[in-house]
This record gives sequence, C-alpha cells and structure tokens, in this order.
Amino acid sequence: MDTEAQPTERDRSLPPDPEDSSGTPGTEGRSRSALVPRFTDRLPGGRITLTLLLCLLFLLAVNLFVARPFEIPSGSMEKGLRVGDRVLVNKLAYTFGDGPARGDVIVFDGSGYFGDADYIKRVVGVGGDHVVCCDGEGRIRVNGRSVDESGFLFPGDSPSTVRFDVVVPEGRLFVLGDHRGSSSDSRDRLGSPGGGMVPVGKVVGRAEAVVWPFGRAGRLEPTDAYAKVPAGEASAHAAAPTGGGHG
Repeated sequence: MDTEAQPTERDRSLPPDPEDSSGTPGTEGRSRSALVPRFTDRLPGGRITLTLLLCLLFLLAVNLFVARPFEIPSGSMEKGLRVGDRVLVNKLAYTFGDGPARGDVIVFDGSGYFGDADYIKRVVGVGGDHVVCCDGEGRIRVNGRSVDESGFLFPGDSPSTVRFDVVVPEGRLFVLGDHRGSSSDSRDRLGSPGGGMVPVGKVVGRAEAVVWPFGRAGRLEPTDAYAKVPAGEASAHAAAPTGGGHG
C-alpha cells in the first residue's frame, strides 16, 4: 500500500496565508496623495497653475471679506492722501466692535447720498453729535468742544468756509474731506434728503495704510484731535441747517 501523502486542494474556508503577497492590493491600499498629481496632470502647467489658482482664490476671498485696495480719485483728502495713492481698506474694522469713530478715515458707498461711487472722507460727527461751524477762532465745534484739526488739514485751509449747525441722526455720520477747500462732502448736501449724513450701513471700511506708491507706503496714523469731545446726546429733532452748498 502506498502510504505517501497525496497532495490535496487547500481548504478554501481557511484564511489566506499572511505571507502570500501575490494578491492585488485593494482600493484602501491606494495612496490618497496620488489625487493631487492626477489632478495637476490634467491642468496646463501642472502644479504651477494650481498654485496660481489657489493664490488667486485666496486674494479674491481677502478682497471680498477682509480688505481691499482703494485708489484715491481726487485731492479732497490732501495733505495726507494724494491723487493716485492706493490705500488698504479694512472691511472688518467695524464688524466685531464699535462703529466708525470721530477722526476715522472711511470709505463708503455714496449711492443715493453722494453719487454712484465709493468715497473716502474723515468722520467728524457720529450719531447724536451736535456739529457747528465755527467758534470764534474759526474751528469746528463738536458737542460744545472746539477741535484743533491743524494736524491733518491741507496747509492754508480753514476748517470750513461754510457755516452749519447740525445734529447728526443716530446711525448716520457727518463726514468732511481734509482738503476743505477742495472737497465735496456733507456740507454740500445739508439741504438735500439725508442732510449730507452718511448711513453707517454704507461704510465699506476704515482706511488703514497707503500701499502704493512704495515711496509713500505706510500706516495711516490715527488722530487724537477729537479725543476730548464729549459724547453727544441722541436727538429726534435735528437742528435746522444754516449753511448752503460748499463752493
């Protein structure tokens, strides 16, 4: 009798030999990092194009939600800002805290109030403020306090040649250019609907720095000219304007 063991078919119920590597790896064995090369292989320029696209998307997101450049269109904010300067506007400046403050340089949408464009001006009065031009020395008074604006006014300019006496409604801003002799601002619209006051909701953001040209690049320093102005009292009855348009 032949007692030699006969070869038998391996029991299919048994688990596969862990040492057996002849099988094909499953989908879980594929490297997920291979997705990027597969994607870039389909793009003209490959990884360089992908990097540029990601940078562009990042810049668009920043421009939409965080900050954007604004080109100075006129000389109304001289001496500090010149025609052609590009300033960086912080669109989140008033999102998580207080609204615009006196002395802030803001960019706002003038549609329906100034014109169908964005404007840049300095906030002189906020809601509830009583703004008057002028005191015995020709200075603007806010809530009974005279303000020394010489630190930013265009050399040779007076604070205003237009007389006015207004109370700023809540939720509005009284704005003036720093070059008072060459600025179309709240003074020009005292008798128009809205009384020359800009709604806070129209503010795009606060101008933070000059970014172009490089020779003038730098932070816009805040002013303390209005630091001692007391808080205004909200009034439902705005004082009647006494001035006309700015010439």
